[in-house]
Amino acid sequence: MRSATKRYCWSSPDLFFRGSLDLNRSSFHYASSFATETAENLEIMELIDVRYTCAPSYGSRRMTAWLRRQGQDVNRKRIGRLMRLMGLEGIGPKPGTGKPHPEREIDPCLLRNAVIVRPNQVWSTDVTYLPMSGGFMYLAAVIDWHSRFVLSWELSNTLDAEFCVVALDRALRQGTPEIFNTDQSCQFTSKAFLSLLKEKEIRISMDGRGRALDNIFVERFWRTLKYEWLYLNDYERVRDLRCGLREYMDFYNGERLHSSLNYRTPREVHFADREGPMAV
Repeated sequence: MRSATKRYCWSSPDLFFRGSLDLNRSSFHYASSFATETAENLEIMELIDVRYTCAPSYGSRRMTAWLRRQGQDVNRKRIGRLMRLMGLEGIGPKPGTGKPHPEREIDPCLLRNAVIVRPNQVWSTDVTYLPMSGGFMYLAAVIDWHSRFVLSWELSNTLDAEFCVVALDRALRQGTPEIFNTDQSCQFTSKAFLSLLKEKEIRISMDGRGRALDNIFVERFWRTLKYEWLYLNDYERVRDLRCGLREYMDFYNGERLHSSLNYRTPREVHFADREGPMAV
């Protein structure tokens, strides 16, 4: 766990954002939204992230109980707010979640019992929370289900749809999947996101509400990324986080052997007899 003495709030955005010009400009205007998060809350959010990565079934009630067992003096209201800020939701049905918002387009899940046998048959995306020393960022990635190849990724300090759209657009420059799978988060049901898929006539699949494991390959990737890379480092600057992330993605795609791929790399399986870059 990172030392609390090294933590500070987002109220000094110069350290984080002026050296990271490759973040979208709108990110600057949202930096103040993190300034109210205390060092104590950031420590708690890091604990939440570690536990949720191992146990995505934890909602706010169970997470609160677990944190209390770790010696944290917290209540469910506080933990619920922090989990919402982190974009986390426990697996399982919840009151009032059965009906989608009338303005949101929800597509059925097309992958139940599906057999995935080739690259570009199914792509998927999701967003995860990345704790830093003094703050945090969000990461979106697009992954091929068959090869586990990470086609593209993008960082943001907000949960708006823009960075997810950027990641999707980069991935689509490399090819077109038959099916694209997401959850029902507002980023992925936004008009901007869905229009890119419809323009390519890609079939859209959406996980059921509270069913994070419908997107099991992305969930496994988040766990691998965090335990093999993120939790072993202590990034203070977004620029350094981005550089470290790029290095890990190159390793994951091009060097990391997967037992499920007969000890081949995602790049070898995805491209077979052809070469192609990852879009970042």
